[in-house]
Formats: sequence, C-alpha cells, structure tokens
Amino acid sequence: MPTVSAQGKTMHCETGANLRQVLLANGVDLYNGQAKVINCRSLGTCGTCAVRIDGDVSEASWQDRTRRSLPPHNRDRNLRLACQTQVLGDITVTKYDGFWGQGETITW
Repeated sequence: MPTVSAQGKTMHCETGANLRQVLLANGVDLYNGQAKVINCRSLGTCGTCAVRIDGDVSEASWQDRTRRSLPPHNRDRNLRLACQTQVLGDITVTKYDGFWGQGETITW
C-alpha cells in the first residue's frame, strides 16, 4: 500500500487510487480560497488542484497536460493535477499558493 504524505498528514491508499480522492477523504485542504467551491470536481478542466508530487505516480493524462499548458499555469513547471493522477508508490505532495495553486509560495 502506497503512503501519501501531504499537509503534515500521512495516509495509505490502494495502488492506482486517485490522488484527489485520497487527499479529500483524509481531510487534506487541497483547494486554495474559493477554489473549494469553484472547481471542476475531477474533470481536469479548472486546474485548481495543481500540486507538486515527489514519488511514483501515473503519467500525465491529456487533460492534465492540456490544462497545465494554459495560463495561469506553465507547462514547464513541475506540477500535476491531483484529480488526474493515480498513486503508484510512496509520494509526498506539496501545495502552492494562488487560486490555481500556481504560486511560488508553499502553503503546505
């Protein structure tokens, strides 16, 4: 069972579990500000669940790559959409500031 570390919490999940679902089920505050209310609910279209992931996860889906190629995101930045990411091994997740999580300051 992979271990997910985020917002000072450590949780376990099944291999292949959706990262967004794992984080929300374990009380991790994935969204910044009003993005908690205004988000696409896993469609991969809004980009508000963008996080940095260190560890073994699935390849980026076309939804993930496409959304992160549009402003305010930058395709060259090492971020992923949690809603489009499957956990394959132990990972550490970092969230940045900004409505879409695109900022430079770590929030957790």
